[in-house]
Amino acid sequence: MSEAVELVDHVPHVPNNPPPAWRGFFDGYDAEEAAAGARLASTLVRRFACPTETETHEVLVTHGYQVAWLVRYALDAPPERWLSLVGCGNAALTAIDYYDGAAPTLLLYNDMGHLPTDLRWTGFGPGVHP
Repeated sequence: MSEAVELVDHVPHVPNNPPPAWRGFFDGYDAEEAAAGARLASTLVRRFACPTETETHEVLVTHGYQVAWLVRYALDAPPERWLSLVGCGNAALTAIDYYDGAAPTLLLYNDMGHLPTDLRWTGFGPGVHP
């Protein structure tokens, strides 16, 4: 097992014009913080979102923002779309397959089926939340 600094909780992308529900969240991020988050996000993708020379199975224990960024990348969605994917549940599972010459395959996203019902929780109530 090895530590991956790319998996620390960080904001991977600060949009130029965030949606109204997110403006307060991004208020106060300066250009240096945004650039640092973008560099970590780029390293995250280079390290974990690609095929490998040999069959590899990795378990990444990380925060919801990094899961959202990896899923957004796998779906080839615009950078701002990570915001719509941040409601991951605590201890939820996401699985993505990568093969040479093929688009990534999202196998599971935010799967909490292994948890008892009372532990299936995102931490957010109903509606859109940053």
